Amino acid sequence: MFDPDVDPELLAGLDLLPPFVLTKDSLAQYRESAAQFLPPAASYERANVLIEEHEAPGLNGAPPVRFFLYRPRAVGGPLPLLLFVHGGGYVLGLVEGNHPGCVRTADELQCIVASVDYRLAPETRAPGQVEDCYAVLAHLHARAAELDIDAQRVAVGGESAGGGIAAALALMVRDKGEYGLCFQQLIYPMLDDRTCIRADMPEGVGRHVWTADANRFGWEALLGQPPGSGEIAAYAAAARAEDLGRLPPAYISVGSLDLFVEEDMEYARRLMSAGVPVELHVLPRAYHGFELNLDSELARRSEAERRLALARAFAAAPSGRGPA
Repeated sequence: MFDPDVDPELLAGLDLLPPFVLTKDSLAQYRESAAQFLPPAASYERANVLIEEHEAPGLNGAPPVRFFLYRPRAVGGPLPLLLFVHGGGYVLGLVEGNHPGCVRTADELQCIVASVDYRLAPETRAPGQVEDCYAVLAHLHARAAELDIDAQRVAVGGESAGGGIAAALALMVRDKGEYGLCFQQLIYPMLDDRTCIRADMPEGVGRHVWTADANRFGWEALLGQPPGSGEIAAYAAAARAEDLGRLPPAYISVGSLDLFVEEDMEYARRLMSAGVPVELHVLPRAYHGFELNLDSELARRSEAERRLALARAFAAAPSGRGPA
């Protein structure tokens, strides 16, 4: 597909990532076909990274939460931890789809990665997704010594809806005060349901992959009410939080053609105004999900930059086995 507004290197990715057309019926079809597109193990497995499947007790009587751990072999601990949350507009996504990126992160940063199989909307409304991630975080803290996790160097991160969940999780961790986080890595995060009711989006923004129609479907499925209306809790849409103070340092990246570009820039601005250190990258002529095409130099550079930021955060945090 040709679009003069898109970086020429990213054009091929548009054929791999056609716009989502989401309805009740098509959602079921997308979910049924998702397993066909999972990467084969041979494409991501590395001899020096162990992949383990685990389960954490659900929060407040919720069902157990499945998650994967990616652990560097033969590396002395305790090791820092990234709790990672996959994307999918709150309604789609398989945790197994992120095996390749999680393996790369664990190997190249010599850290442990936990990837959460949270419950999807509309079957589970907000804040069930954030609570699932908090349940895994609590479980990993309780088993930190056994799993060789450095509980003082724990970061959260995610892509798209996963970035929105990670941002809301950082708010929940701050509010509960039981644990600490050293960093939040938000990759084109889905943060603000009020984008759905905007009529003044810049030309070309949201044209590809995740469109305004898909965005409305995802938010309505998550919230159980029309997006942009009423009192929406911050654990559902992190941009709704009135207080962004006392949050961990943040890294935010988003393409200039992404539907989320302005809500992400505004969240970065508000974090900075609240005294939170922020590194913001707005990538020119890039659409939502462009990093899924690692054949492009821009995607490789973007992944390398965010990984470097995470490495710096782990290096800057105090190390120790004790509770954060």
